[in-house]
Amino acid sequence: MEKPLLLYIFLLYWHFLNALFTVEAPQSLYTVEHGNNVTMECTFPVNGKLKFGDLSVSWEKKDKLRKQVYVLLKGEEDFKSQHSDFRGRIKLLKENLNLGQSLLQITDVKLRDAGVYRCLIGYGGADYKTINLRVKAPYRTITQGVVSTGGDKWKLTCQSEGYPQAEVIWQNREYEDLTDKANTSYETGSDQLYRVTSTLTIKSRTDEIFYCIFWNKELQENTSAVLHIADSADGVLWTDSRRFVGAILIVTAFLGSVLLVMLCLRKGIQIIYCSVSDLFSIWSVNSSSQRWNEIIEVCLRSFILKSLDFLPHCLFLFLYLT
Repeated sequence: MEKPLLLYIFLLYWHFLNALFTVEAPQSLYTVEHGNNVTMECTFPVNGKLKFGDLSVSWEKKDKLRKQVYVLLKGEEDFKSQHSDFRGRIKLLKENLNLGQSLLQITDVKLRDAGVYRCLIGYGGADYKTINLRVKAPYRTITQGVVSTGGDKWKLTCQSEGYPQAEVIWQNREYEDLTDKANTSYETGSDQLYRVTSTLTIKSRTDEIFYCIFWNKELQENTSAVLHIADSADGVLWTDSRRFVGAILIVTAFLGSVLLVMLCLRKGIQIIYCSVSDLFSIWSVNSSSQRWNEIIEVCLRSFILKSLDFLPHCLFLFLYLT
């Protein structure tokens, strides 16, 4: 008879202590953007000067498996049980504990940080509150491309990253819906962000505009971009073939310049005194196989050690020959 009575008295005393000690959460939902920092708060009664050695604080994330976020046990921090997801990104602002505030700071917030957290405080009594963390990643930056595929056909592309998955809507100048004509693909990276790429192939005249809109239904947010089809003579647009040829010419010119400069350096830092008229006369008379030998012989005729003034001449020689 004594044991049930003692247990009843203990439980009554425990509930009485917890009734006096109550943890509160001033804010039950926090929303933060991916990559930013967030500070979540729960409060507890101190009643005078805080006895740090009597205080225990625990923050944990309630997933399928409980993840320990932060532990302060009788005034001593314990990181041994901290889950690897939070390692190096968690800080408890201890200077606020005297005010009865348990402020947990998470830096560089990841998408996986979203969920339900429990703040447990033990100080004379014990109590806890749950807090929800919501992480969003708006599709802020849209990379766009306009490429002519020949004739009056154009390939319009919009690409962006964000979370959750967004729908891409296409419209023309008159705001007619062209989404059915577009091809949209979705990829996910290690950071769980969606990489959304949408391509619209369409016939259109020049000086026309189109809109691509990334609509995030869950967040009720949208981001749009304007794609302008301009005349290729304006230098804004390149066809696929022109892009390829241009890239080849740039790479060839760069590599050739480097090789020719190295050749000149190996000859002993020689200044090249060859006039433009000499180059043209050699180029017009000799065959292609002889031109290189003749030009190099003329340009390396001087062997005067002064400075690196020969470099512009070498570059000019290469650019003229290519």
